[in-house]
Amino acid sequence: QVQAVESGGGSVQAGGSLKPSCSASGLILSNVCLGWFRQAPGQERTGVAHMRSDGSTMYADFVKGRFTISRDNSKNTLYLQMNSLQPEDTGMYYCARGRYYQCYYYNLGSFTNWGQGTQVTVSS
Repeated sequence: QVQAVESGGGSVQAGGSLKPSCSASGLILSNVCLGWFRQAPGQERTGVAHMRSDGSTMYADFVKGRFTISRDNSKNTLYLQMNSLQPEDTGMYYCARGRYYQCYYYNLGSFTNWGQGTQVTVSS
């Protein structure tokens, strides 16, 4: 059973940066659509961004211009560069694989192979 593994979260002050990563043994990430998601305490999980196998990306409005999803094929790893972090970005960050070629970050039901998440905490 393929499962994603996230790492690289942490605690930063507002305005800081983090770059969590995502790997998945038994899965070639460049062949699939992948997404990043987050869940704040007491809130539903929400989509942040996705990257398709052709490298095309899409972002939620609340992270546009601040977050960048990328993939290192040589390391078979997905990243989420997060800049200008704000306290409202605090939460558990997850990656997952899209079930179809054209996955969309806002359609969580179309994703599978969820990881356990990595915690991101931004203090003011």
